[in-house]
Amino acid sequence: MSFVFNTTKSIVNAPNAASEIAEYCYKLNIKNVLLVTDPGIVSLGLHQKITTSLQDNAINFAVFSEVEVDPPTEVIENAISFARKNNIDGVIGLGGGSSLDTAKLIAALTDSKQSLNDVFGIDKLENSRLPLIQIPTTAGTGSEVTPISIVTTGEAMKMGIVSSVLLPDIALLDATLTVKLPPHITAATGIDAMVHAIEAYTSKIKKNIYSDMLALQALTLMSKNIQTAVHQGENLAARSNMMLGATLAGQAFANAPVAAVHALAYPLGGHYHIPHGLSNSLVLPHVLKFNMPAAAHLYAELAEAIIPDTCSMLGSDTEKAEAFIQHLEYLITDIGLPTRLESVAVTQDSLVTLAKDAMKQERLLINNPRPMNEADILAIYQAAY
Repeated sequence: MSFVFNTTKSIVNAPNAASEIAEYCYKLNIKNVLLVTDPGIVSLGLHQKITTSLQDNAINFAVFSEVEVDPPTEVIENAISFARKNNIDGVIGLGGGSSLDTAKLIAALTDSKQSLNDVFGIDKLENSRLPLIQIPTTAGTGSEVTPISIVTTGEAMKMGIVSSVLLPDIALLDATLTVKLPPHITAATGIDAMVHAIEAYTSKIKKNIYSDMLALQALTLMSKNIQTAVHQGENLAARSNMMLGATLAGQAFANAPVAAVHALAYPLGGHYHIPHGLSNSLVLPHVLKFNMPAAAHLYAELAEAIIPDTCSMLGSDTEKAEAFIQHLEYLITDIGLPTRLESVAVTQDSLVTLAKDAMKQERLLINNPRPMNEADILAIYQAAY
């Protein structure tokens, strides 16, 4: 089996690791750092561990805290301009996927002659980047270990920038940053990470033994801990397992890319600003059911890992795969996520437009185990409605 596997150079998994951020800045020779985050993180004070460590160790820093969910191009461009004005020589991303994705692009483009528009697509970045440390505050996107940034272009379209240049130097996993995360965000980001694992394991083109190992471990960790993390948010062990699981899933899908669940989720975020994890959750069971003719044996393998007792009573791969989907539907309901597009204010007359937009996500759809056309996508949206 031939494959290439790339990931973040160093992963630190330890409670309160963010309090030691100055140590990691020294290792990367960062002397004038930009902290990239969002207003919610600042209002919760989650950035204070980092700013205190930087201040105590006489490391100059500036803070860009204007990241928006699904950041539009103007936010990225404003951030890069801010970084240049502050003569930064390193970047720290702190937050969910939007902040981490923004931090990647600041690190890659601040000292570059390329513009943001020059680098959309795969392997368009021409230069190296500034030193980059990523600190997630959700157990979801896995952005701390992926070579991908997602940007909103125009009013509703999401586009990806994919390049190994975007892989950070260090990912700091500090689960204490997630204990105050509200249940609905814990639930949505957790399902997002589980989808990463599922789609990596079933990815059509680049599926490999290394990503399979990570995806399987990720899904096992998260399926065992997501309910506790949602219902008992102060449980640090559950939070830590979710964060590690999300990172493992991120490593998996960075090398065996995600597919139709994400392709159908992106238009929901673009048109209705539904959080990405919830968008994934809403279409997940329906995409898996569509994929059954091509992927039942793979779903059966995942079922044997996360619901072994149930699988011991079942015979065929189809039965196990159906049980797998039913278990995911149970988890989604138990952690309190809505299950119908109608319940999140999606209008039925917009489904045709959503299907057309999902078809534009070609870089994702080619990874789906079963080929999918616009009529198929529309039928899935209708089933989810």
